[in-house]
Amino acid sequence: MLRVGNLQRSIDFYTQVLGMQLLRKSENAEYKYSLAFLGFEGGNPGQAEIELTYNWGTESYDMGTAYGHVALGVPDAYAACEKIKAAGGNVTREAGPVKGGSTVIAFVTDPDGYKIELIQENSRAHASADPLRAA
Repeated sequence: MLRVGNLQRSIDFYTQVLGMQLLRKSENAEYKYSLAFLGFEGGNPGQAEIELTYNWGTESYDMGTAYGHVALGVPDAYAACEKIKAAGGNVTREAGPVKGGSTVIAFVTDPDGYKIELIQENSRAHASADPLRAA
């Protein structure tokens, strides 16, 4: 779960830039918060989802020291970076091998400053025409 300062802005980023789908959304007027759940491929059973929480009236949060990043598996990190940049996303580390290894990674940042690592899959069995399809 990520707390966000503007729910629609974050939904737009995760759907339009990262290619996820809005699976469901709810509001709790009594406790003044809204939730949005996003995932890939219609939220098939067993796939991870990201929950975005907007606490009404709170527009920013401190990241904290325990949070690192969200990681998504992608078939082609280079193509994913190009697609993200074309959609207006912020690539903060271009695709390339991890220091001291051969795994290809990249980083992007969402509108609230959360880091998202893209990890290129080595298996051709997971390949997809969409470079942002999650593993």
